[in-house]
Amino acid sequence: MARISFSYLCPASWSFTVPTVSPFARQRVAFLGFFLISCLLLLMVVVDFRHWGSTSPQDRQYERYLARVGDLEATDTEDLTLNYGLVVDCGSSGSRIFVYFWPRHNGNPHDLLDIKQMRDRNSQPVVKKIKPGISAMAETPEHASDYLRPLLSFAAAHVPVKKHKETPLYILCTAGMRLLPESKQLAILADLVKDLPLEFDFLFSHSQAEVISGKQEGVYAWIGINFVLGRFDHEDDTEALGPQESVAGRRRTVGILDMGGASLQIAYEVPTSPTFLPPEQEEAAKVLLAEFNLGCDVQHTEHVYRVYVTTFLGFGGNFARQRYEDMVLNETFTKNRLLGQQTGLTPETPFLDPCLPVGLEDVVERSGQVLHIRGRGDWLMCGEMLQPLLSRANASQASLNGIYQSPIDFNNSEFYGFSEFFYCTEDVLRIGGRYHGPTFAKAAQDYCSMAWPVLTQRFKNGLFSSHADQHRLKYQCFKSAWMYQVLHEGFHFPYDYPNLQTAQLVYDREVQWTLGAILYKTRFLPLRDLRQEGVRQVHSSWLRLSFVYNHYLFFACILVVLLAIVLYLLRLRRIHRRQARVSAPLDLLWIEDVVPIIGVQVGP
Repeated sequence: MARISFSYLCPASWSFTVPTVSPFARQRVAFLGFFLISCLLLLMVVVDFRHWGSTSPQDRQYERYLARVGDLEATDTEDLTLNYGLVVDCGSSGSRIFVYFWPRHNGNPHDLLDIKQMRDRNSQPVVKKIKPGISAMAETPEHASDYLRPLLSFAAAHVPVKKHKETPLYILCTAGMRLLPESKQLAILADLVKDLPLEFDFLFSHSQAEVISGKQEGVYAWIGINFVLGRFDHEDDTEALGPQESVAGRRRTVGILDMGGASLQIAYEVPTSPTFLPPEQEEAAKVLLAEFNLGCDVQHTEHVYRVYVTTFLGFGGNFARQRYEDMVLNETFTKNRLLGQQTGLTPETPFLDPCLPVGLEDVVERSGQVLHIRGRGDWLMCGEMLQPLLSRANASQASLNGIYQSPIDFNNSEFYGFSEFFYCTEDVLRIGGRYHGPTFAKAAQDYCSMAWPVLTQRFKNGLFSSHADQHRLKYQCFKSAWMYQVLHEGFHFPYDYPNLQTAQLVYDREVQWTLGAILYKTRFLPLRDLRQEGVRQVHSSWLRLSFVYNHYLFFACILVVLLAIVLYLLRLRRIHRRQARVSAPLDLLWIEDVVPIIGVQVGP
């Protein structure tokens, strides 16, 4: 006697039970995969953001320190990835050529080219100067190219020969050429454009030889200083940031004050928000404000800067002294005629000059007139006598020499003072660096009140800076008072303004306006490097391309894949439920058909 076997029912049971068991196993595997991929994605996001945006300030400072040290080392001319650029500064007294170099752009569109001055095997800056100025070629413009040949030959010997054809050359002429008639300027430039390419293979065209304005020169100087200080870096860094930032992620730039022997210059960034000005000031502002984009293309507006820049001729330290002596001579002789006095006509009755050290005797000669003067050493009175030289229409006018000045936010600004601003504070007073108005005023008063023999003896004993000379000792009292008046009465800096740094060097090197010029001229080169790099990476490594240039696209692709997995799981669950509803009646029917059969036994 035997019982009916269920083996013939197994295929049917398999066909119904497979959908009821397998989807749960698949869902477990899918959810496990989803979880692992999510964890991997989260890890990649964390690592990526730490790599791109959260480097510690200490690490960034260390990297900048290493970069500054590297700036002082000899340039590796064997490195074929380096690019080079030349700038010729054609000044009034002579011309100098500067050789710059930079590595390939790092791929970040927010960063400028890392341009540095080239150094020779002895780690000395590659620069050469010749005299006189190029304006001496005014009568013989056909020899202008011969005049510059020594400079370009010097540069050609330092730049690798293989790089000559891709090395841009910029010839920028300043004050000396500006004084020439336009016809003579054009004749000199035409000769350079025509003859120089015949002898040298540098990248050079007619647009790269020009006479720049004082405004352009000031803008280039401003760019160079801020570049060296790292103020064009776009990063989340609290170092050197003010209470507020004008643009998110953009560091606060510094203004510059530069007082030479003949002129005074100021340049600083102003807000881009519109201000309502009287019509006459609005026209003046258009002339004195420069707006430019240092980004690698016009779409990158994070590098748009608006800078106020102006030059005051006759407001340099030496020229201001001449103006002061002219004023004193005229006023003294006028009083002598009106009052019948003899002041300054003989050494026995000298004019007592409050702007010279006590007891110092000197003579002023103008057009055959002679004025004998003797130092009085009264620094405060000297400042009062200098007031008329500021050329303000009235005491309340907030502009030097009657020229429009864009407002300065003294609560959120920083300035660097060069040339006389540094010499006046450091050469004899020895307080250069961070400027403090009251401290400077006290030191200047003490110096002026000293007797001239005492000062000369201190000079002989080496108590002053090695850069100080007899001329500095003689006119320090005057120049310190002039600098103080220009800064606080002319530009209206607060007496306790804490963010002025007087300097001669920035990170142990002299910063020329030519650095800012080549930065501005080559600002679109990073775009070229980005495009070339993109083409190479398409054929080599798409992963590196996505992470370096558009890593967020990679994350978007991962999210799309995860979304597809989720949709697949939802669809699988829906199919499972539909199959479960269909299989339930069939199972009942199958049980009804099978149960009676199970009770039947086969007879003997």
